[in-house]
Amino acid sequence: MNSLLNEAQLIERILGHIDDKTTDLGSDVWREPTENYLTQKRFDEEVTLLRSLPVPFCPSALLTETGSYVARKAAGTPILVVRGQDGQVRAFVNVCRHRGMPVAEGNGCRKSFVCPYHSWTYDLDGTLKNIADSYGFPSVDVAKHGLLPVGVAEKGGLVFVNQQGPVKPEDLADLPDFFSQKQLCFEQDSLVDHTNWKLLAETTMEGYHIKGLHRKSFFPYGLDNTNVVETFGSNSRVIFPFKRINKLRDIAPGERSLDGMVTSVYNLFPNTVVSVLSKHSTLSVFEPIAPGKTEIFIYRVANQLGDGSCVSTEEAKLDADFVKGAGFDEDREAAVKIHDAIRAGKNTHLTFGLFEKAIVHFHENLTNHLTEQRG
Repeated sequence: MNSLLNEAQLIERILGHIDDKTTDLGSDVWREPTENYLTQKRFDEEVTLLRSLPVPFCPSALLTETGSYVARKAAGTPILVVRGQDGQVRAFVNVCRHRGMPVAEGNGCRKSFVCPYHSWTYDLDGTLKNIADSYGFPSVDVAKHGLLPVGVAEKGGLVFVNQQGPVKPEDLADLPDFFSQKQLCFEQDSLVDHTNWKLLAETTMEGYHIKGLHRKSFFPYGLDNTNVVETFGSNSRVIFPFKRINKLRDIAPGERSLDGMVTSVYNLFPNTVVSVLSKHSTLSVFEPIAPGKTEIFIYRVANQLGDGSCVSTEEAKLDADFVKGAGFDEDREAAVKIHDAIRAGKNTHLTFGLFEKAIVHFHENLTNHLTEQRG
């Protein structure tokens, strides 16, 4: 794994930036053509790419029991993940092999999956257990009509799905551990915004906008354009410090802790963000529906404390409500307005400067992946 700064190094870097009135900078300016946010051709290429990469699907904390499952669309494909009798997580195309009806919705816990259309029944391992009135299907081989599997693996408290092949250990080697089984996933959201998925993702990758966009929400507590920005593999981590981090100056270096002092935002290429906040963390997945339409799946998890216990659900919800009601909604609104503006066709490109190092890294990797995909 490309080395990320440890806690002590981050503290020193942040305090140095505050003293010097600086921030982490990139080395290049990137100009992204606005047509890449608008055209159906580019959108279709990106969806094809999403289906071919290991992408986080949900927290492992939602699959703690045998039979616990999560069903939703990923890159336009209905996907079902489930914890089997053997403790392993499996993933399938969520489509009955009879007439194509989804066999599960949302999340919950089951002993088997019964299609709501004609009651064909599947085991937790995807095998077809029963065909209702099977005498009407004399030529159907039950052994060949199980749910279609897709690649799946768990790493760092996340479930990853690859629709086009296996999830290899080396695919996830760069990633740190994010969550543990002890953490409770206390809340889920699904939101639809009329904007391109990349515009939503870009709002999470820089702190240059804190004072301007979040003047009354985050800025009273945070620092404007004062960030640590690191890249690892195709991914990035952006650290957003709170003003209270200055309190650490009076604490011996060996006793300092970043808990509650920063928000850490991991952008997991291409369309997923893990945000570690004061009392809770979120997994946000930006699922493309159309060039100008995105569904955001959000999973909120109570943070784990240093002694191994977890923040109470009440505290975690209060933290989450502040974030939802302030900066998160402001970012979403900005992404929608930008998409509306670029549709007018006046700007030929969007410009990302040295303050937006993580966005440049994202677009470099996306361009390289799409170029390779085109052959």
